[in-house]
Amino acid sequence: MIYETLIAPFQEFEFMRRALVGVCALALGAGPIGVFLMLRRMSLVGDAMAHAILPGAAIGFLISGLNLYAMTAGGLIAGFVVALLAGLIARVTELKEDASLAVFFLISLAVGVTIVSMKGTNIDLLHFLFGNVLALDNQTLALIAVNASITLVALAVIYRPLVIECVDPNYLRSVSRVGATAHLAFMALVVINLVSGFQALGTLLGVGIMMVPAAIGRFWARDISAMILIAAGTGMLSGYGGLVLSFHSGVPSGPAVILVAAGLYAASVLFGRVGGVLRHLIPQRHLEA
Repeated sequence: MIYETLIAPFQEFEFMRRALVGVCALALGAGPIGVFLMLRRMSLVGDAMAHAILPGAAIGFLISGLNLYAMTAGGLIAGFVVALLAGLIARVTELKEDASLAVFFLISLAVGVTIVSMKGTNIDLLHFLFGNVLALDNQTLALIAVNASITLVALAVIYRPLVIECVDPNYLRSVSRVGATAHLAFMALVVINLVSGFQALGTLLGVGIMMVPAAIGRFWARDISAMILIAAGTGMLSGYGGLVLSFHSGVPSGPAVILVAAGLYAASVLFGRVGGVLRHLIPQRHLEA
C-alpha cells in the first residue's frame, strides 16, 4: 500500500520523475532566495516580480508560441527592466520601492494577460498563470537546474553582505560599498528563480514555492543557514507531496504543491519551536540563579 501510494507513481511514469526533479531543483534555488526576501522584509516583492515577468514571456509567446527560449528571454528582460525602473523611480521620487513595484505588478499583470489573450486561448492563459509541472521536458529541466546552480553559487559569493544587510543595512553602507552591488545581484537572482518557477508552476504559483517554505523555516530556526536548509527541504517535500496528491486525487499539480506547503506552514504556525502558537501557550522554563 505504501509502495503503491508513495513510490510507484515515480517508478512507473517518466513524467512524474521529471516533475519531481524539476520541483526539487526549483526548491533548492528558490528556497534560499525566499529566506532573504523574508528577512529583508521584501516578501511581497517576490509576488510583484513574479507578475513583472509576465509581459515579457507573453511577448515571447506572441512571437514564437510556447517556445522555451523566447519566453525565458522575454521574462528575464521584463523582470530586469521592471526591477531597474522601480529602483530608479524610488531614487528620483518620494515613492518607496515597494509601492513602485506594486504599481508595476498591476500594470504587468494586465499587459501580460492582454497579450496572451490576443493570440492564445484560455488553455494558454491557464498555462501562463498556473503552469504545468507534469509537462516538463529536457530543455525546461536543464533551464531550472542551471538557474538553481547559478543561484547557489552567487549566494555563496554575496552571502556575507546579504546577511549583514538583513541585520543592519546602515552598518553595511558605512563600512563597505558592496551593499548596492549585492542588492542588484540579489534582485537578479530573484528574477532568475521566478522565471524558473514560471516555467514549472506558472506566474501565480511560482512565487509560492519561494515564499511559503521560507516562512516555514522562520518558525523552526533563528540561524539563517538553518532557515535556508529548512526552506529548501520543505520545498522539496512539498513538491513530492504535491505530486503524489495530484496523481491520486486529480488535483492540478501546481496548486497541489502549494497546498501541501500550506499544510506544512499551518503545522509550523502551531508547533514551530520559534514563535509557534503552542510555544507561546506552554510556559517555558527560565534559567535560575
